This record gives sequence, C-alpha cells and structure tokens, in this order.
Amino acid sequence: MKKISTRLTLIMLLAVLFFSFAPTTALAQKAPSALSETRPQIIVRNYRSNEGPISYGLDFNLIVKLKNETGLSAYNTQVSFSAPELTPRKTGGVIAVGFMPGYGVSDISQPMTVTSIPWGKKLITVEMTLTYTDEAGTAYSEKFSLALDALETSGVYKTPTPQPVTRSQLVITEVKTDVDMLQPGTMFELSLLAQNMGNAPAKSITLIIGGGSTGSGSGTPTAGGVSGSGGELSNFAPLGASNIQAMGDLAAGSSILITQKLIVNVSTDPGAYPFKVTFSYLDAQGNVINDEQVITLLVYRLPITDIGFYQPVGQLFAGQPNLLPIQVVNLGKKTAVLGNLKIETQGGTLEMAQALVGSIEPGGYFTLDATLYPDVPGPLDLIVTIDYTDDFNQPRTITKNMTLDVMEMEELPIDPTIPESNSNEYPFAPEETFWQKTWRFILGIFGLDSAAPTEQPLPLDGEMPMPNDAVIGPKGG
Repeated sequence: MKKISTRLTLIMLLAVLFFSFAPTTALAQKAPSALSETRPQIIVRNYRSNEGPISYGLDFNLIVKLKNETGLSAYNTQVSFSAPELTPRKTGGVIAVGFMPGYGVSDISQPMTVTSIPWGKKLITVEMTLTYTDEAGTAYSEKFSLALDALETSGVYKTPTPQPVTRSQLVITEVKTDVDMLQPGTMFELSLLAQNMGNAPAKSITLIIGGGSTGSGSGTPTAGGVSGSGGELSNFAPLGASNIQAMGDLAAGSSILITQKLIVNVSTDPGAYPFKVTFSYLDAQGNVINDEQVITLLVYRLPITDIGFYQPVGQLFAGQPNLLPIQVVNLGKKTAVLGNLKIETQGGTLEMAQALVGSIEPGGYFTLDATLYPDVPGPLDLIVTIDYTDDFNQPRTITKNMTLDVMEMEELPIDPTIPESNSNEYPFAPEETFWQKTWRFILGIFGLDSAAPTEQPLPLDGEMPMPNDAVIGPKGG
C-alpha cells in the first residue's frame, strides 16, 4: 500500500507541473515580438564562403541566409554586394529575392572573384545592401557588413602573360622630292620610303596616292577591287601613270622605296598641303587592311625676275666714271614684293649702288642708275643681289652675276694745225670796244684793212699788253 501511494503522489505532481507550463510555452511560440509587428524585419542569420578563407585570384560563392523576423510579409526583396577587392560575377552584384513571407527564410549565393588583397590584410569586408517593401508599398533599406577571412599573400600576384598580337603595319618613314621647292606648274618625282612596322608580313600591297581603299576594308576583298578615284588630287596630279601602284608583299621589318611622278596644279596657291597616302593589303588571316597616312608638301610661289640693263652700257674706261643703268623686271603673273637691291664688285668703286625695290606689278620694272669707277682695264664682275621674304616668312636672295669689259683710257692725238703754245705764255685774244669795231667798219668802207686783231701771246708774269697799240679809236667816245 505504501508503494502505491508513493507512485500516485509522483504522478499527480508531474501532472500539475505539465498543466502549469504547457500553456505558457505554446503562447510564447505564437506571440510575435511587439517591436517587429509594425513592419517586416529581414536580418542576416549567417553567411560564409564556400571555399573557406579567400585568396588572390580565387573564384568563390558568398552564401547568405536571410530571415524575416516578423509575421508581416516582405515584398520586392533585393540584395546588392559591393567590395573594392572583389568582383561579382554572373549577377552583376545584384540578386532579386522577391517575396518573403512572415518568419520566412531565404538562402542566396553570389559568385565572386578576388581581384586584389592588400599586403597584410586578413579580413575583406563586403557591403551588402538589402531593400524591400511591406504590403502597403512602404520601402525599407538595410545595410550589412560581411567580413570574410583572407589568406595573407606575399604581394606578388600571378598575372596572365599577354599574348602577342600578330599584325602588319605599313608606315612612311621618309618623304623626298627631286625638286627642292615646289611651285605651281612644277613637275616632280615623289619618293616614299615605307617600312613594315608590324610582326607579320603584308601581302598584295597596293599603294593609293591621294587616299582610297581596297575592297570593303575587312574580310575577303569584294568584287569592287581598288577604289582610288575618290582621293584628293586637286593640287597634285599623277603623271605618266595612275595614282595606284601594286607593290607585292613586304616582310615584317622590311622597307620598300616607292616613286610617283606628280605635277603641281598651276592654280595652287602657296601653302602647306596635307597629302593622303593609303596602303591597302592583306594580313596573315586574309583580312583587308587599309593604312591611311598623311604627308605634307610645301608649295612656294617665288618671284620670277630678270636683272639686266635698260640701255646699252657702252665702253667702260678704267679710272673714269661710268653709268650702270640697272633694271629689274617682274616676269611672273603675280605682284612681286622685293627688298633691298645691292650691286657689288671687287674691281672698282660703286656709287648709288643700293636701293629698296618694293612692290613690282606683273610686267613692271624697277631701275637704278649706279656709277662705276673701274680700277684697271680688263674683265670686271658685277654681283647684283635682291633680298626678299618667301611665303613661309623665310629670308631668300636673288643673285645675278654680270661681266663687263673695261677699256684703258686712250690719250687724244695732237692736231698739227693747232700751234704749240709756249710753256711760258698762252694765246690771248684782246677784247674790242664799240668804237674799235666802228672804226674797222669805216676802214672797210674805204677798202682799208678792217681785220680783227689777232691773238697775242700773254706772258705768264702777269703783264697784260694793250691790244692793237697802233690802232687808236676816236677820242671823246
């Protein structure tokens, strides 16, 4: 009896305890938190890397478990990830979760690649942004910082070895013309030195002067062939052949010299003209490559002048002044603006041998009358120089060399009809007065001698003889 009573007492005690605690536990499981009942509340329950600690260059998945802590549903749930050391893959760093019911749980996985780990850094922080709305459309945003373990590296990263690009490239390395200064109407030969700067041969090269193309520019050439008619050839036109040349193949690193005869259009104004040159060829894969380049050609318009004498110079005598009638004529079709004109020589002395020319109209002229005193007889070289500035503001000079013959000064021959004068006297013709002339007139009427008085020698001692002492004019005159 005693044993039965003890068992009943124990059973009754257990029953009291069961009925005392069971209702409280059930209510605790069903009753939501008072703080979260006003809105949905999504939290991060846990996260991890599927590869464990991360290291440089590792591809891994960041796994995050989300849970709605309230009984209110969350709508339009979206998660985004950001980290400077990590690059998200596949999703672009944004995952749409969508609907999360009350107390619901969602697992998401974001693929990532470790692009860098700073030296000594053992934790990589990923910033996760969570956005969602409630049933009424009110938006909520949460931010979480997720820390991932990182393996310490030596700071030396493996980088992929860049694969060499195989291609050919033609470049013009030198440009020459056989005429120093191109002018309107000048025919010249253009020389181009081209080099294959690429690492692959260029095949079936076509040179197009003035610009153009072959085929469509990529892939197999089309039936259209070479197009060079659209090139810029208004100032420089090809001579003797077209503007297209076939050059064959050119190996990598090799060079080739190309020549083309051209003429400068007569209507071309002075200036610097860009000139297109196109190399069209096939690369190693058979693709059409058009390497278009630009060179520069300078066009001048230099004055066309003639320097000479506007009248015959005549005989030049040594030691005597001689006239040099210099003339500069503009033979060009444009006005010429010239600077100083200077005449120089090594065989004499010049006077009035420099002047400013200025502007000369087409067909106009400029004259300068210089005086030359030759030193000795024989050939004498004159150098005439004119300074001016070209169309590119560079100083230039026009030079003309002229050779003249200088004669020796001859003594005049002695006329035998002229009496030699005494060294101590010279002829003197006395002057007649009015009355002396009247008296001679009267003598002539009566047939007497009415000749004029003859010249008489004049002594050098200064004594002046009276003319016609025997002839005395009437007194009182």
